[in-house]
Amino acid sequence: MKKSARLFFLFICSLAVAVHPALAQKPIQLTGVVKSIEGKVLEGATIHLLNTGLYTVTGANGGFTLTLPREGNYTLECSRTGYAHYIAELYFEAGNQEPVLVVLQARSQVLDEVMVTAEKREVALRKLPGAITVLSAEKAEQYRIWNVQDLSSLSPNFYTTHSGDQRNVSGIRGITTTSYTPAVTTYIDGVNQFSLDTYIANLFDIERIEILRGPQGTLYGRNAMGGVINIITREPGNTTNGYVEANFGNYGLQRHTAAVRLPIVKDKLFAGVATQISKRKGFYTNTFTNTSFDKQNAFAGDYFLKYKASASWQFTLNFKHQNNRNSGAFPLVPDVQGAFAEPFRLQQNAVGEMVDNTSNTSLVVQHSGPRVNFSSQTAYQVNYRYYRSPLDGDFSPLDAVTIANNFGNEWNRVKVLTQEFRLTNPAGRASRLRWTAGAYFFHQNNPVKQATVLGTQAQLIGIPDDNSITTNTSLEKVNGQALFGQVTYALKKGWFLTAGLRADREEKYLSVRGDYEKAGVGSFVIRDDTAARNRYTAFSPKIGLQYQVHPSAQFYIHFTRGYRAGGFTPMNADPSQPPLYAYKPEYSSGWETGMKQLLFNNTLSLSVTGFYTTVTDVQVPTLVLPGAITVIRNTGKLVSKGIEVEGRAVLAKGLESDFSIGYTNARYKTLKVSSNGQVVDLGGKRQIYTPERTGLITLQYTGDLTRDHSLQFFIRGEWLYTGSTYFDLANTIRQGAYGIFNTRAGITSKYVELAFWTRNLGDKKYIAYAYDFGAVHLGDPRQWGITLRTKIIQ
Repeated sequence: MKKSARLFFLFICSLAVAVHPALAQKPIQLTGVVKSIEGKVLEGATIHLLNTGLYTVTGANGGFTLTLPREGNYTLECSRTGYAHYIAELYFEAGNQEPVLVVLQARSQVLDEVMVTAEKREVALRKLPGAITVLSAEKAEQYRIWNVQDLSSLSPNFYTTHSGDQRNVSGIRGITTTSYTPAVTTYIDGVNQFSLDTYIANLFDIERIEILRGPQGTLYGRNAMGGVINIITREPGNTTNGYVEANFGNYGLQRHTAAVRLPIVKDKLFAGVATQISKRKGFYTNTFTNTSFDKQNAFAGDYFLKYKASASWQFTLNFKHQNNRNSGAFPLVPDVQGAFAEPFRLQQNAVGEMVDNTSNTSLVVQHSGPRVNFSSQTAYQVNYRYYRSPLDGDFSPLDAVTIANNFGNEWNRVKVLTQEFRLTNPAGRASRLRWTAGAYFFHQNNPVKQATVLGTQAQLIGIPDDNSITTNTSLEKVNGQALFGQVTYALKKGWFLTAGLRADREEKYLSVRGDYEKAGVGSFVIRDDTAARNRYTAFSPKIGLQYQVHPSAQFYIHFTRGYRAGGFTPMNADPSQPPLYAYKPEYSSGWETGMKQLLFNNTLSLSVTGFYTTVTDVQVPTLVLPGAITVIRNTGKLVSKGIEVEGRAVLAKGLESDFSIGYTNARYKTLKVSSNGQVVDLGGKRQIYTPERTGLITLQYTGDLTRDHSLQFFIRGEWLYTGSTYFDLANTIRQGAYGIFNTRAGITSKYVELAFWTRNLGDKKYIAYAYDFGAVHLGDPRQWGITLRTKIIQ
């Protein structure tokens, strides 16, 4: 029996134990009422018991009722518009339970309690050890987070950017995406955005965003060696709600979103739909054609269907898609001097119109059993990305190099199938042990065909050939399996011990072929079909100790390990070189210690973290021109250390602030690379895409325009600081420290919100991305706009 089949059999047996009816206990009724601190009963408040799948909404008298599977300890979460989230741990006992009284305070007076799923189970943030930044739905709107790139610097030592094609390169604490596979993995509604191809970057209808800093290999596996971006979108429930939003701005910006969530059959069947259309003119002007460059159009959707078969069984089907069109996908200037001499002006003789279609289908099955909770998530991702017209490969007006990959939909269509099974201990059982265990499987199919076209002027940029076409064809197939588990044991007097381990196994197959064609000469094969196969294994342990001083304060220290998958270099442009050189996985080992505390009656939260991380077998990429081939080798060792401070505060009634500062010293202890046929020692150089410092401070004031609080105004300012950053391993391309100022102001009522916003108000010019050969992409210029939102509330 194959290993994957044996793993599946073990989980079926575990599921049978979990759902066996003989293990069930007699259910009990939980009743309660939700009131404001002034004593007003609150209708429409959502009640949720963490890790149970049990939800309800308060009625006109503020009351609610839930049927619990058993007596025991539960964590109750309550939320309502205009009030701070409430989380409390309660014990419910059959036959001796007074109605629960939940008292909510206005959001303008105290901080929200925050629930996270960072450990793949629902936990209050204040109880969870580790460095985590959480942005609620309201925070996501305040920061105007439309793309993963907008998260840069919102979390200490977190940086993300892209070269203009919307495929974000993210780094945390100096652990960054130096090769094609990510070093910081992104999950959307539990689905691993497997690679830069299958990545959905456009964000809307967000419920919560969690940024986990530091290696997360034990629970998240491959490519989580720097951390995890965990994005959760809004799901439907028993209440009808939604919104319609319109955005207009400079550069011809239009971004319109509509969302609705409603029960089709109350307590049984629910549906949710969110769609978005957007477009804007390019930030760049192509002076070669005197037209706008980087013009974008997009259509995206997020569709949910949820069926609650019983109190313990739930099925959720979700389909997401993102269809992007970009006329000028790589707005790059050949060198730094040219980028700043004429900002946002370039000269390219080929437009490179990009078509980028991504879809993500997911089925989640959840069961709350008497002894264990079980969940299964099956996901299928597809990305079809090609250039409808060729891409300018030399980023100049010369007819030198263009890249083409429009060979039909059987090529450049990446497909990924993933499956995760997970078991956790259920809520309500009295135990000192909290545990999670699971298995993970995936299959990736990646057929690639790309042509490098050398034009009549190729020799002007040092290429000896011209009027020729080199076509590289490759087929990659990857299979992987993993088993993981993590336990937390409650010692005495507030001490908790955590230990975990993940075992990953991965097999890669890659075949390549090279063809050459030249006008007047003919065509012939320069590389016969060549194939290779390799296997990789990785073990990702975690161990930690936590001291909960009291419910609002803790200290912790832990060690974690992460890894980035190994692979093969694609075909080398030089036929004399090996086409399939295997490179090994890259490993990170990180120590972290910190403290978290809520102060002054929940009006100030503060966390301080120190970290020390080493990375071995660093995967160092080299872009080989003119074929745009990336060759990867394992070489060197990286050491990253630093400190982070993060907090939120209610400074006065209606006045709140977020603040953070991060410092990272990430340098290569050893690093030797090839350059012009020689070995160059770059030991001591700083890591790329890693600001030395990051900083954030925001202030927002919300005040009443009417006595009954039905109409309010708000004004907000944000200052984001990014320290000195390098973009090549030799540290010759550098962007000095800079700050960006954003603003937002408007009025809001129960049903309507109108806001005016700006980003990069000072129109700061800075390098956001650069290739090691010198091509530069600038950060976005000053933008301004208006947002009108109409809310749908039951």
